[in-house]
Amino acid sequence: MKDLAPEITRIRLLIEGFYSGDMDDARVVRYLFAVADELGLKVYGRPTIHSPAGAGSEHNQGFDAFIPLIDSGICVYIWSLQRFFSALIYSCKPFDVDVACKFTQAYFGAHEIEHSAF
Repeated sequence: MKDLAPEITRIRLLIEGFYSGDMDDARVVRYLFAVADELGLKVYGRPTIHSPAGAGSEHNQGFDAFIPLIDSGICVYIWSLQRFFSALIYSCKPFDVDVACKFTQAYFGAHEIEHSAF
């Protein structure tokens, strides 16, 4: 991918895996605050969280959430039936990718995760 704006620092980290334990909106919101804190990223607004609550396909039930950061934002998507999560950390401030991955894996109780930083 060609870097169209090399003067702008951008770190994008996608982390995916299968979570363990119960999942609800409170756990999703706690993750957003906790991972930002763990990485030293400053939150400046309230998280937004949505759930289709039965609308649409059974396979797409879960949560879509976002929290704004001074230096960009973090989103997480949860598929309840499959017990799968996909988190995207997008920051204009450098952060430790290994710390983000280890924290996310532990938080969600995932036996295995995959990640890609770009």
